[in-house]
Amino acid sequence: MNTTDTSLNTVWRAVLAESYRALEDAVAGVGDDQWQLPTPCSEWTVTQVVQHAAGDQLAYAASLGFGVGPAYDPFDPSGEVSGAPLELVRAAIEPTALAWSTVTDETPTVPTPLPHGELPTAVAALLCALDAAVHAWDIAVATGGPSPLTEELATHLLTAARTVNPGPGGSPDMEIVEPLRQWGAYSAVLDGESGDGPVEELLRYLGRDPRG
Repeated sequence: MNTTDTSLNTVWRAVLAESYRALEDAVAGVGDDQWQLPTPCSEWTVTQVVQHAAGDQLAYAASLGFGVGPAYDPFDPSGEVSGAPLELVRAAIEPTALAWSTVTDETPTVPTPLPHGELPTAVAALLCALDAAVHAWDIAVATGGPSPLTEELATHLLTAARTVNPGPGGSPDMEIVEPLRQWGAYSAVLDGESGDGPVEELLRYLGRDPRG
């Protein structure tokens, strides 16, 4: 896979919208007594994952010229939210979705908050979607909700994640997620198992056990 692949160019808007719905639905499904439950994100509670996911989206919006980014470090979430967590997520999704809506189909690259800097538009959008979708899965698993990941969604997200485009200092054949993995955004790849489909493959690639 490389940055000249065009297979994502026609789907990135739909994938982004689906990922945003997944995150919002997952947060909306959290029970009043579930905010402090542990999640697949090591050492983070449901509330902290919500904070992290919202902060990441605001960082993407700022990169696209909308807003100034999160007022806190998304990688050091406090676990305390003033107001409803769902409103925190909506307040992050709305400006970021608006920011992406201003990107035309003819725009070849866009800036990102990632160590890679500017990336091909479809790849950047799907990495933004990946962040929302995988954290929606984290929240759903932690709270006993249904998985938001479909085979089609997982296939598109995995295609973007495996794009060859190293961050600064990376080898020429490094897949785009690897600098993020080194950055602490994802855990080491887990071995696949017989019967794995696109959803399981994506989750294992991101260091998550599909069984939760």
